[in-house]
Amino acid sequence: MDGSHLSVVVDLCPSQWHFSSLHQPYPLNLGSFFSQLLAFLNAHIASRHENSLAVFGAFPGKSVLLYSSADLSSETPSNDANSFPPFKMVDSTIMHNIVQHLDTLTQDPDEEEAPSALVGALTKSLCYINRLTLDFNASTANATEGLEPLTLSDPRILILSVSPDQTAFYIPVMNSIFSAQKLKVTIDACQIYGPETVFLQQAAHLTGGSYIYLERRDALLQYLTMAFLPPPSIRQTISVPTQDKIDFRAACFCHKNIVDVGFVCSVCLSVFCQPVPVCSTCRTKFPIKSLQRLNAARSSLPLSSASQSRNPSTPSTPQKTNGRASATPLRSETSLGPGGLPHTGSTNIKGSFQTNGAKNGLGLSR
Repeated sequence: MDGSHLSVVVDLCPSQWHFSSLHQPYPLNLGSFFSQLLAFLNAHIASRHENSLAVFGAFPGKSVLLYSSADLSSETPSNDANSFPPFKMVDSTIMHNIVQHLDTLTQDPDEEEAPSALVGALTKSLCYINRLTLDFNASTANATEGLEPLTLSDPRILILSVSPDQTAFYIPVMNSIFSAQKLKVTIDACQIYGPETVFLQQAAHLTGGSYIYLERRDALLQYLTMAFLPPPSIRQTISVPTQDKIDFRAACFCHKNIVDVGFVCSVCLSVFCQPVPVCSTCRTKFPIKSLQRLNAARSSLPLSSASQSRNPSTPSTPQKTNGRASATPLRSETSLGPGGLPHTGSTNIKGSFQTNGAKNGLGLSR
């Protein structure tokens, strides 16, 4: 497969799109969004005959496959002298499935109030790409000769979101990012409406993709064609928008809140917004004296994790000390390395608390 594969995840939360249509000075409703999206999808198909396409819809409480170029039905669209048949097939199939699923939401008011299943659609798109990879390897000599499996040429996922971050989905999002890295899939993200999303910024940065927050929603098609239409293989030779800042804050495992100052388990690296006697993930018990020292030092911090979560700053990540993870409330002075992780031994943390020889415990050191 010499063409480029593109999977598009579309956030179709009705309430968020209603707010987007009312937002000034650049309102964007669903009708205008679909016309620009379909033009972008047709441009991807027209770029090269071998290009493949899949579109996933993230509805409230469920995610569905709206279109797949690999699973075309036997039905053919009606003849139209003013349209190209492949374009007509994409447009009619996607719009028919969207209208069908939106009608089911109106019949169930409880389902319409559920959060958008953006993570579910992202997971399905990764599974779809993995299936294409397996089918591609089955048709090559690598499968019969026992060689290392090949990967698709420039597989990528484009997320078009209008919903804010759902902190409860932090772990599934990170697992999806790690799976995309293993499959060598590039994740691009475009936040059309609402606040900037921490998770999509991290997904784009860690997979080598682009993240764009729309300031002019009336120019959506220009953003899509200039930033996301070129495949990753040729983006190095052209000028595409890049992220000037990346928010690496994590969500705590206890309350699912995004925090700047967190306490990391020395065994499984779970993040907590406050010292805990027992890790809820690996069930490791920490010494009482260490907890007392951490609680005393936590009260002397200039900002608590709760107040800092309302004031975004530079990201915080776990630190490695002598090959072991440290239970450390990280501050914004952490020096980040590749992939957003701190350089070993180069972290500049004021008042940091590190493991001090206690196995499965929390130690205190200045």
